[in-house]
Amino acid sequence: MPADQPRVLSVGFVPGVTPGKWASRWRERHPGVPLELHEHDADAALEGLRNGSDDVVFVRLPVERAGLHLIPLYEEQPVVVMSRENELSLLDEVPPEELGAQTLLDVGACGGPGNAVEVAASGAGVVVLPMSLARLHARKDAVHRPVPGLPVTTIGIAWRVEDESDDVEEFIGIVRGRTAQSSRQPSRQEAPKRTAAQKAAAKKAATGRGGGQQGSGQQGSGQQSHKQQGSGQKGGRRRGR
Repeated sequence: MPADQPRVLSVGFVPGVTPGKWASRWRERHPGVPLELHEHDADAALEGLRNGSDDVVFVRLPVERAGLHLIPLYEEQPVVVMSRENELSLLDEVPPEELGAQTLLDVGACGGPGNAVEVAASGAGVVVLPMSLARLHARKDAVHRPVPGLPVTTIGIAWRVEDESDDVEEFIGIVRGRTAQSSRQPSRQEAPKRTAAQKAAAKKAATGRGGGQQGSGQQGSGQQSHKQQGSGQKGGRRRGR
């Protein structure tokens, strides 16, 4: 798709990711290019990207990277979710070895993070999740606590290798923290170049301004010389007296 052709930027994301801040920055900088957000289940996160319905997708690693560019963005703290009645809820942090005495629930077997949290809240076991998912599925009858020492998960942004559109590159730059004035943003690189006639006109105008200043300087010098001569004449009259 040509870089200057109007389009809609489609951004997918997995549960737990909050892309709103990046979408807001895009809409502030590029109000003429609509941005749509689509949430996908983790298993289907890349389907929309590979079939072309999404331009970029925020994913939870690891994922199959074949044919994709992928940039890791940030890490997620693992937490254990449990019933409020569980004795581990009294701790500020749960050591990994304490989980050995608990019934660990399998997220997939439970039918997903939301169902796993529901089962944990009932007291039938505990489940380890990224903190963002624990917050997303928070319940009044469940609590979560950090588990230091467990492997973290990573959120990244992915897009197709063959997609070199300016819109995608611009959005990636926003996510990576580039400002609107960054020279690496395509929108800054697209500034129109002056034609040869415009350059010649600008040069002529600059020369004219320079010549006026030079003439003014010569006139001022002549006036100063005249004043000096007059001063010398007056001085001579005073000496004559």
